[in-house]
Amino acid sequence: MNLLRVMAALVVGTACAADDVVPQREFDGRQALEYAGRQMAFGPRVPGTPGHAAMSRWLDSMSRARADTVVVQRWWHRTLNGDSIPQVNIIARYRAELPNRVLYLAHWDTRPRTDRGPDTTLALPGANDGASGVAVLLGVMDALSKKAPSVGVDIVFVDGEDYGYFGGDNHDVLIGSTYYAANPVTVAKPLFAVVWDMVGAEGARFVPEGESQVAAPDVVDNVWNVASQMGFGSTFVRAIGESITDDHTPLIAKGFRAIDIIGWPYPHWHSAGDTLDKLSAATLSIVGNVAVAVIRRAGSTASR
Repeated sequence: MNLLRVMAALVVGTACAADDVVPQREFDGRQALEYAGRQMAFGPRVPGTPGHAAMSRWLDSMSRARADTVVVQRWWHRTLNGDSIPQVNIIARYRAELPNRVLYLAHWDTRPRTDRGPDTTLALPGANDGASGVAVLLGVMDALSKKAPSVGVDIVFVDGEDYGYFGGDNHDVLIGSTYYAANPVTVAKPLFAVVWDMVGAEGARFVPEGESQVAAPDVVDNVWNVASQMGFGSTFVRAIGESITDDHTPLIAKGFRAIDIIGWPYPHWHSAGDTLDKLSAATLSIVGNVAVAVIRRAGSTASR
């Protein structure tokens, strides 16, 4: 085991054993639900549309009001059918001077067309598949703004996760995370990375995703242990989850110790039924409190 993996294991693998104090609850689920509603008001956030441009400006403004620094990555992606679509990753940074860092990601785009239903020409509303992950990360940023983290944190809102079709070479999906994996804001890899996707549905349950358990089993253990310690064991459930292609996939391919927190299966996935009424402030609160607590625990362990 190399030195980096030893350090990471010390930070995340023994965190709960080293600290028996129940983490504080710092996350406001009702506020997160409002953040989701603000995103939905833009309409579909499909690359190249007015809703996408408006959402980009809003997310940039929200990040600059909360983070220490903000980095914006802009580029054009050429699709398999020859179109060029604008892409924007927005990176909110805390404690950029610290070498030990945590990386959180969520995609902010929505799918241009449904996969299911009588009309597959409709753009997705993207409440759970899009808005929920962003809402959680904005709520995490609220908590970090009130109390600065003791570990460096990079929060990346990635674009283009859902543009094309999953399968084959995946050329037109996971666009923003693939770009970030090749163009990170730090030379050194973070201690760990967590993707938050479809994390707001009423009654959602989260089980460890398959690829996550291969790439970073200690990070999975840390997150689920924190959730259990906070009393959320019925939401973060220990079970054998399936492997899912998501924004952690290109990170893992580039050597990041990344995991995926995803509420799967979700009955309204890639359908016109993925609307705001499917989200729950209670679910957002549980996920958001775990997300903040994992950062706090990483910081307290790294400082020992």
